Amino acid sequence: MGKKSKRGSGPRPGSNRAERVAARKARQAAALAPPPRPFAGLAAECDLVALRTFVASATAPLELAEPAGSRNEVSIVTILPGAGPALARENGGATEGLVALQTEPDRAAPAIELAGAIAWAAHAEAGSEFDLEAADESPSLDEVIKADATLDITVHDDFAWWFPEGTETPAEIKPMLERANDSVLPTARLVVDSGNGAPWWVDAGERAHLRWIRPEPEDNLMAAMARLHAAGRLTLGEGSRFAGSFRTHGLLVPVFDLDNEMHHEEWHAGLNQLDEWLSEALAETTPLTTAELRSRDGIRGRQVTLR
Repeated sequence: MGKKSKRGSGPRPGSNRAERVAARKARQAAALAPPPRPFAGLAAECDLVALRTFVASATAPLELAEPAGSRNEVSIVTILPGAGPALARENGGATEGLVALQTEPDRAAPAIELAGAIAWAAHAEAGSEFDLEAADESPSLDEVIKADATLDITVHDDFAWWFPEGTETPAEIKPMLERANDSVLPTARLVVDSGNGAPWWVDAGERAHLRWIRPEPEDNLMAAMARLHAAGRLTLGEGSRFAGSFRTHGLLVPVFDLDNEMHHEEWHAGLNQLDEWLSEALAETTPLTTAELRSRDGIRGRQVTLR
């Protein structure tokens, strides 16, 4: 009888090769895993992601966790002149703090650095700008803003709000302001009756687009989208086409191409119908069918990650 082979099915536990294999598997798992959700736990999570990722010009007042301790009004904004993180200015006789979500360089730790900027803006003197490098240890976001508060967002056609009403635009800023204004596309925050997620409409020229940031776990939402796609229901109705999806800040964002001859408010019924279908599909627990699996693979194959 021949000798038994001593070779096993894998590397010997504890060996250098076993450690390399384990490290490689960990890297592969990390690459496939959804990115973290920096704004998880906040009612405004989906809108914060939108304002940070693709909305050009918008502002919203913040409900601070401890308003009695602040001297300023604090607003969250998309971007500030020079793409700085935060500033404080005098506006109408009061000190106003502005905190930006889009910065240059981009934030390495969005939630932590945003919380630090908000805490600074709540007490800063007018005329000062936030210095991230010199900042003290930052609080958490739920320590500076109300976790259950939503955002009352104002979408702007330009960046005139960069300067308080009645003040003259500095000459050195005018070219930057003109370039920024030229980049703004018609944009609107749509509303779905259930309040699920944050649907954003933008007219990009030849077509309009809807980006619907959803709060559900990625795998669950992907399965629900696959069920609807296979059934021909992944649509907002006539004049719309499912274009794909992207993931950003740990959230999945379905994208639809839309007929830009239609006003953004005309998509309200289509949004509600799709939201109803998605809710039903999310509640479905049976395994995906062969057709649904093909739809899921096709959607994933066109998916990109922004952040």
